[in-house]
Parts: sequence; C-alpha cells; structure tokens
Amino acid sequence: MSVDTTSGTAVVLGPMSDVQLGEGRAYAVGDRQIAVFRLSDGTLRTTDAACPHKGGPLADGQSDLGVVVCPLHQYAFRFSDGGCTTAGIGAVHTYRISDEAGNIVVVIDPD
Repeated sequence: MSVDTTSGTAVVLGPMSDVQLGEGRAYAVGDRQIAVFRLSDGTLRTTDAACPHKGGPLADGQSDLGVVVCPLHQYAFRFSDGGCTTAGIGAVHTYRISDEAGNIVVVIDPD
C-alpha cells in the first residue's frame, strides 16, 4: 500500500513490529505528538496523541475499527475524521498512514 505524499512530508516511524496488533503507540514527529494504532485487522490508523478534553494519552486508549476511546474520560474519536462522538468535545487531527515494505510511514501535512 502506498500513501499519497503530494501535499505533505512522509516520515518513517519504524518497523511494523513496533506496534502490536490491537495496540497503540505514541511517537514524536517534529513538534507533534501522534498516536499510531495497529487495529485487530492489521490496518493502521493515526491521530493526535493527546485528547483535546484534558490531554489524555490516546495511544493508551481502547480502539476498534472505527474509534479510539480516551482512557481518562471515555470520549471516543472517529478515525475517519477525528471528530468526537460526544457533542462539545473538540476533534483530533488524523494523518495519512501506511505500511511501506514493513515500515510505518505517516504523512504530515503542512500547517
């Protein structure tokens, strides 16, 4: 699978083995903190690492194929658009991500 980098910078985060199936991990990418999730079906998703509500560590949250749940207050954020399923809570940024020859590659869009 190849990720489109036409409007951003591709960053290799490390090997796929760094993130186990069904788990998340936080990474520092420049001045950003992002959370990478390797879902139970093997697909990759990524969001900002901090919950906009109180800064909870999203990489430590429970995830399924559609959302990640913040471990502090159980707010759920959609992988599709970063929106919270609860009204009044801010969104997280999502990023394009892929498995490139066994490496996790994320695309950081310009601000």
